[in-house]
Amino acid sequence: MKLLAIPLFFALSAAPVMAQSGQQARPALLKDLVGCRSVADPASRLACFDRAASALDEAEKRKDLVVVDREQLRKTRRTLFGLTLPNLSVFGDDNKDEEGVTRIETTLKGATQNGLGKWIFTLPDGAHWEQIDSRELANTPRPGHEIKIRRAAMGSYLANVQGQIAVRVRRMR
Repeated sequence: MKLLAIPLFFALSAAPVMAQSGQQARPALLKDLVGCRSVADPASRLACFDRAASALDEAEKRKDLVVVDREQLRKTRRTLFGLTLPNLSVFGDDNKDEEGVTRIETTLKGATQNGLGKWIFTLPDGAHWEQIDSRELANTPRPGHEIKIRRAAMGSYLANVQGQIAVRVRRMR
C-alpha cells in the first residue's frame, strides 16, 4: 500500500513556494529517514533508522505530520468535491492527477425548494447543492433518486437528477 506523508506545518508554510515551482519538496523528516539507507555501518544504520522513525512517530502524535493512503485521499477528495479551497497541493492537482474527482454519482437524501423556487439537493454525505439557474425540472426530485454532479466550464457544476435535463448548481456546504 502506497502511503503519502503530509506535514501540515510544511504544507501551510511552503504553499506559495510550491505554487511557484510546481513541485512539492520532500519533508525533512522523510529525507532523514531515507538518508539512513546510505549509512554503511549496520549498527549506525539501525541507530539512524531508530532516530528517524522515532522523530516521525513523535511528529505524527503532535499532528505535525499526517499520513494517508490513496484510498483515504480519494474519499477525502470526494467529500470536498465542489468546495472552494486554497490550492495547497495537499489533495493533488485535479488537472494532472488521474484520480482527481471530476464527478460524483449518488442518490438524493433529500430535495427541497427555497423561496425562489430553486432546488436544494442534499446528498447522503451531508453535502448541500443549490440550483443557480432558472431551468425547471419535469419531475420532482425525491429521496432515493439518482443524482450525477459534474464539473462544467469555468468552475461551475451541472447536476442531473434521475436522468432529467442538467441544472447548474453550486455547493453550499
